[in-house]
Amino acid sequence: MKDRMRFRSRMAAAAALPVMALGAGVAACGETGSETSGRKAAPKAPVKVGEPLVLTYDGGVYVLDRTTLKLVQDLPLPGFNRVNAAGDDRHVLVSTAGGFRVLDAAGATLREEQFAAVKPGHVVRHAGKTVLFADGTGKVTVFDPRDLGTTTLPESSSHTAEHPHHGVAVVLKDGQMVLTLGTEDKRTGIQVLDAARKETARNEDCPGVHGESTVKDETVVIGCENGALVYKGGTITKVTSPDAYGRIGNQAGHEESPIVLGDYKTDPDAELERPKKVSLIDTRSGTIRLIDVKASYSFRSLGRGPNGEALILGTDGALRTIDPETGRITATVKVVDPWEEPLEWQDTRPSLHVRDRTAYVTDPADKKVHAVDIESGKVQVTGQLPQAPNELTAP
Repeated sequence: MKDRMRFRSRMAAAAALPVMALGAGVAACGETGSETSGRKAAPKAPVKVGEPLVLTYDGGVYVLDRTTLKLVQDLPLPGFNRVNAAGDDRHVLVSTAGGFRVLDAAGATLREEQFAAVKPGHVVRHAGKTVLFADGTGKVTVFDPRDLGTTTLPESSSHTAEHPHHGVAVVLKDGQMVLTLGTEDKRTGIQVLDAARKETARNEDCPGVHGESTVKDETVVIGCENGALVYKGGTITKVTSPDAYGRIGNQAGHEESPIVLGDYKTDPDAELERPKKVSLIDTRSGTIRLIDVKASYSFRSLGRGPNGEALILGTDGALRTIDPETGRITATVKVVDPWEEPLEWQDTRPSLHVRDRTAYVTDPADKKVHAVDIESGKVQVTGQLPQAPNELTAP
């Protein structure tokens, strides 16, 4: 079975949670408008943990103090759940059955409010806006995360993609939206919409379009099976992989760097390819540089340091630091024992999340999480957990 077909089947497996069935039709393309109105601000909720870290496990969510890595709250939540920072330094969005549910991480409270979504997908934060993509309907929801501290959901606007698909969208400072194109069976490229949601640019030379990163000068990079698409200043540029099949499906960007860190796969027929090269996509020159990191890694292995350093967590248990300008590996720090990426993407594996100058690395085999100082490479603190952690994020 081809890698991209395998990916779709796994996405379908994740969507087998108890969510609403996809209806026969979707809202018309170009729909916009206010979803909610007249919200009254609620009193500020008390802070239970000043610097929270949120991790998922099989059947729930943990809230930790990220300075001590001590468990503050265990929040049971059945099913397979995913977590994304909401963009306001307090809240996290939990992708779960029925939508994106609001977690007050600072208050260690899982709220009842959620943004309803069939197959909740990517969450993107940029330019003071948070953008949600619902794979089952193609609906894009945009809101100001500062308004999450209310008794109900914040006011939002929406737009519906041409067809439902596993997609992603980002909204720029001037209101432009970069949105993927595709169907449930085939993903082909991106379109750019102005603030009124009229199309201004399109490129469909991007088979298997997946992932998003916004870097210096509001340059948006979208991955393809043959390279990447780069949108900047009104123009979409294709950056071609050095291999006929050179898939970049996951990226990590830094808003002060012109270079994107991406994964890189070359076998379209692999059940699960375990690559040992990463890609550095230079948005200035429109080129891709491949770096051999000597160990395989997973889609949860990529991150960026405070100064734009490229970070990769390998299956040899080491966290590597790459200078994105030179491509040189500048540091290699052993953090966890060697591991192997599981076949099912939902299954646990060591995962990386970077916040400020700290790299947080999970160790599901030992039910631990480590905080690594990026500059010194030293493990500063380790937290013990009741269950094996899966995904993690900090608000």
